[in-house]
Amino acid sequence: MGLISAYTLAPGQLAEFFAKLKEGNAPTQFSQQILKDLGYTSSNHRSYIPLLKALGFLSPDGTPTSIYHEYRDNSRSRTVMGQALKSAYSDLFIIKANPTKADKDAIEGKFKSYHNATEISAKRMASTFFALLDIADIQTSEHRSEEKHIDQNDKSFQQCETINTEKKPSQHISKPPTLHYNIQIHLPATKDIEVYNSIFKSIKEHLFEA
Repeated sequence: MGLISAYTLAPGQLAEFFAKLKEGNAPTQFSQQILKDLGYTSSNHRSYIPLLKALGFLSPDGTPTSIYHEYRDNSRSRTVMGQALKSAYSDLFIIKANPTKADKDAIEGKFKSYHNATEISAKRMASTFFALLDIADIQTSEHRSEEKHIDQNDKSFQQCETINTEKKPSQHISKPPTLHYNIQIHLPATKDIEVYNSIFKSIKEHLFEA
């Protein structure tokens, strides 16, 4: 959570200023002289450096950060700015996920109450925020975050499926049942050998030769 108080008296030139940051190489240290070399010589422009620090583009000693370098990539600059704004002005995005100038009064009121600022200062803070919002892509920043979350969930699901598959015991292939016959023959008590011969002959004919 947070809400920076940095603002500039020249918000109308912020889009042009950040475009120039992408045109040249990142300096070793961003100073007032660098600002003048870029063509921003007015005293109103001096506030650009504290603003860059508040947004995370510069470290406290003026060294360009990874955010500064990532912003110089034209294909990602608007998304990088969107992420920087959501971090530096996080309390504003609690009020409205996708703020527009129609929310100007509510946003000015938030600056005024959060920083105990005067009405004029709150207006300047809000003007600075909206000027930066014009060169940011908030929705793409959110969309990429959701895609990453979904992708991680998919990978977790696939890993679980792999583990479950590995743990499953191999299925036993059952064979069709077979029938076994147990035939018992009760021979009559007789001394006539022909009786036995007739019985065995009949068994052979009906069972073994069938």
